[in-house]
Amino acid sequence: MQIRLIGETEGLLEGAALLCGDLGIELSDDGLTIEVRHTEGQLSAHYSEGRGVIGYDQPIHFYRALGLWVEHYRRGAEFSVAETPQFERNGAMIDVSRNAVLTVESVRLLLRKMALMGLNWLMLYTEDTFAIEEYPYFGYMRGRYSPQELRACDDYAAKLGIEMTPCIQTLAHLTEALKWNYAAGVRDTPDILLVGEEETYRLIERMLRAASAPFRSRRIHIGMDEAHQLGLGRYLDRHGYRKRFDIMNEHLQRVARMAGELGLQPMIWSDMYFRLGSATGSYYDLDADIPAEVIEGMPGNVQFVYWDYYHADASFYREYIRRHRAFGSMPVFAGGVWTWNGIAPNYGKTVRTTEAALAACKEEGVREVFATMWGDDGAETSVFAGLAGLQLFAEHGYADAVDERCLAERFAFCTGGRYGDFLALNRFDETPGVAEGNLDESNPAKCLLWQDALIGLFDGNIAGLPLAGHYARLKGEMAEAARRNGEWNALFGFYAQLAAVLAGKSELGLRLKAAYDRRDRAGLQRLRGEMGELIAMADELRKRHRALWLSRCKAFGWEVLDIRYGGVLSRLETACQRIDDYTSGRLERIEELEEERLYYDAPYPMPEGALGRGTYQRIATASPLSR
Repeated sequence: MQIRLIGETEGLLEGAALLCGDLGIELSDDGLTIEVRHTEGQLSAHYSEGRGVIGYDQPIHFYRALGLWVEHYRRGAEFSVAETPQFERNGAMIDVSRNAVLTVESVRLLLRKMALMGLNWLMLYTEDTFAIEEYPYFGYMRGRYSPQELRACDDYAAKLGIEMTPCIQTLAHLTEALKWNYAAGVRDTPDILLVGEEETYRLIERMLRAASAPFRSRRIHIGMDEAHQLGLGRYLDRHGYRKRFDIMNEHLQRVARMAGELGLQPMIWSDMYFRLGSATGSYYDLDADIPAEVIEGMPGNVQFVYWDYYHADASFYREYIRRHRAFGSMPVFAGGVWTWNGIAPNYGKTVRTTEAALAACKEEGVREVFATMWGDDGAETSVFAGLAGLQLFAEHGYADAVDERCLAERFAFCTGGRYGDFLALNRFDETPGVAEGNLDESNPAKCLLWQDALIGLFDGNIAGLPLAGHYARLKGEMAEAARRNGEWNALFGFYAQLAAVLAGKSELGLRLKAAYDRRDRAGLQRLRGEMGELIAMADELRKRHRALWLSRCKAFGWEVLDIRYGGVLSRLETACQRIDDYTSGRLERIEELEEERLYYDAPYPMPEGALGRGTYQRIATASPLSR
């Protein structure tokens, strides 16, 4: 379809041209005419009597309205659509510090989808994955972005009406940056900077400059969350015990002043103040007490970001927004698209928490929100598997309440994917034995993929659950999804293969143990044959995952998952050998199968309805991977 945009189009045509491929349109002087008008506080899309009109306030509203216009025009009838933006900024924060560093082309792809959704804010969360010229070991071999790469992303975003804001850490979460010897003088604990030292502030100054230079935005997120050991490492040795509120405020004041001198407007995660005021160290402690003098000592140029991915009750969010306002300004709210749950997104928790949180934000007048998409423990889940969560955030940005049917239609138009298929990814972790919605953050798919067949640390948890049948059915559903999701077919092809592997592996350890306990050598040999097939299937899964990763991310970081898959393949081969030795009489007993299968209950409590909450090093073995 050819269209001709006339009217108030200044600064919009270049961005529209970037979206032509996604929209299936061409800009042409001979095309159907659409008049573009600037309208205060609203966006609209109209078509009647052969004439099109688009109304917009901010550039991002134009791109969403352009998508709405094309979407409705293709239905073949006249239409009139109007929406009122609910937030000034609404967007996403993508974790590129836990191995999966998106390529520039992938960032551009994400930006185009965001523009059609109407999201106008993007942060790439970089701990050490951006280059600092004076510190060559900062981000070394981690896929760090060059200034030119970040500038290319920002240039592209600007054409689409999207603000890119640098997002770094200036206190904690710096384990990878601080592991090298250059950092010996600035390291308090393995992941926290040594505050109060001039060498530390020289590093931070270079971080601020390098992180902000490629971007137009003068805002910067400087982190400072989850510094649990603040003041308790080398700082304690040097200065003795000091009130941690004082340490936090002094450091924040220093860094905020440095940011201000560079013309930057800083924001930080708010949790440390609430944690320090809590007797239990909890961020979400309703009894937390933050003294008035601490609030008075907070820098005036800092905005606080309230992050909360956990609560399904809007009243809790309302209360905590009010508590943040006591700091002297309206907070930014950060919710979560649960891409960090394991090897598939947790959409049950994503939807429940997002609905409650954004309803509260609207009621309390919060003007800026964004969805975090973390990549904890190796970034096993692709960012793009979380697109349905971004669409949910987007639709909340233009309506008081979201209708699921309209949400699904918008998702199909903006991304080319099927909303129901993306939500079905939730079933990798919402299995038999897991409570509806998976609000306890279970991740059985991750646990069952990486656990050892002979040791079976989670076998005590899954005994009696029909997981093999569950994943066998899911395999068929994912295979169907892999044929009808356009550019996301490879993503669903990977998940179809994952379901196939889990159908064969999920109950394997239980079956091995049962056959061994019966001294059923023939049964063990049959299982040994199945494991030969499973090795081939797991290797195919590795290859599909590799292809998916390398199509979207830099190569650095994939080696971690290659090693994990290699561990699965190697241990299955060892299990085959152990069975051969036992059934042939060369081995008197298989030690691993002699052990009783205990219920796995660490490091988090396992409430009823929870099934697996763990990271790789505690899933694969009970022995230390390094010590």
